[in-house]
Amino acid sequence: MFRLHLLALSALLVLLLAPSLPAAAQAPGPSKGAKNVVLVHGAFADGSSWAKVIPLLQAKGFNVIAVQNPLTSLADDVAATKRALALVSGPVLLVGHSWAGMVITEAGNDPKVSGLVYISGLVPDDGQSVGDVLQGQPAMPGNAEFRVDAAGFQSLTMKGMLEDFAQDLPVAERKLIFATQGPWAKSALSEKVTTAAWKTKPSWVIVDTEDRMISPELERAQAKRMKATTLELKASHVSIVSQPAKVAAFIIAAAEKLPAQ
Repeated sequence: MFRLHLLALSALLVLLLAPSLPAAAQAPGPSKGAKNVVLVHGAFADGSSWAKVIPLLQAKGFNVIAVQNPLTSLADDVAATKRALALVSGPVLLVGHSWAGMVITEAGNDPKVSGLVYISGLVPDDGQSVGDVLQGQPAMPGNAEFRVDAAGFQSLTMKGMLEDFAQDLPVAERKLIFATQGPWAKSALSEKVTTAAWKTKPSWVIVDTEDRMISPELERAQAKRMKATTLELKASHVSIVSQPAKVAAFIIAAAEKLPAQ
């Protein structure tokens, strides 16, 4: 009799707790394509820069992880991304914003990665650094707003944030991004990738046409070189914040093109 009471109580608890389970846990996974999306943030940012994109992906049943890059070196950011990849099973769509284009080009060689998405990103070739990618390119307005501290870490000025990094966001939101920015090691600009993953894996690119940090013309040229599926958005460097619905839809479409297993 005591055992029966325990079983009844257990069944009652399951019924009571079921409605309180997180929606993401109950949401069915995507019907086709890769079910895992790993998001990698750029310089002067952290994983919360994907805060508007993540719920849109989760609502479609994707398993999403946002990497927290230390921004201390290319090697350290690649290592952080590989730790995130190790947490998931099955094919992964690896997405990088800005500086993270360098990171996913290297980390994307992981066998779990089935495809790459670059958003306002730097896309190196084999053996290239940021300096190599930008060689011969005109200086962008935002580059003049970098400030380097005594430890060799770069931050962006308020002017740079307001006018060049996130100029299509409300002022209050731009100031919040300024206050929470992640300093970026200047030495990272000279570190080189080994092998470019985009050479062997399908790639997608979002070009932000109002980007004042990385030249939209460079973004277009990189996409053409990769033969990437490309979307252009009339947005600042941070379309992931200013136009999250369009960014999420593009990521979803890319994931659906990848093998499920």
